[in-house]
Formats: sequence, C-alpha cells, structure tokens
Amino acid sequence: MKALEIKRSKFIPIMKEIHSKDEFKKIREDLRLEYRPKHIVHAFIIEEDGKIINGFSDDKEPKGVAGMPIYNLMIRKNLKNKVIFVIRYFGGVELGKGNLRRAYVDAANLLFEEE
Repeated sequence: MKALEIKRSKFIPIMKEIHSKDEFKKIREDLRLEYRPKHIVHAFIIEEDGKIINGFSDDKEPKGVAGMPIYNLMIRKNLKNKVIFVIRYFGGVELGKGNLRRAYVDAANLLFEEE
C-alpha cells in the first residue's frame, strides 16, 4: 500500500469503484472501522442514469484543503464511478493549510504512479 509521510503525519490514499452513494457510504464506514483514522477525506464522482452525482469532504480538516482539491484531481483525470479516500494519521505537528493541501493531493496522486 502506498503512503506519504510528512512531519510524522501519514497519508494513505485508497481508490474504489462505486456505482451509488449507498455503496460509497458503506465503503467509507468500512474504512473508518478498519483504519480508525483521525481524518478520512474523500471525493467521488458517480454517473448514474446519465446524471453525474458528486461529493467531497474535508472531514474536519480546514475547509478547502482536501476534498475539493482531490475532486479537482479526479476531474483532470476524467474519473467516473470512483471514490478517492485519503486517510490521515496525525503526527502531532501542524502542517498549515498550504502544506496540508499539497500533502492530500500528493497522496492521491500516488494512486496514479506506476508500481
């Protein structure tokens, strides 16, 4: 599993295929139970019956530092019927908004690197 570590905080990206909001909610709950993270931010895009359903969350991180930047990455990558979660284990050191935003996007980008 790929992960990014910055100032003792660990960021773990996970991408799953989804076809409904209910499926997204189930996966999110399963990940919360499995990983017990401090934060689990996400962004998703679902195409259902010709309509686009989307959403994102910063999960109590400062507004705008995680969900929306990951959603924008998904748009650039032309992803549909996918959800990207980034799990964060807080390392005790505040990163600041700019570094936090970069960390979440860099972690999500790990999903697109070759093995």
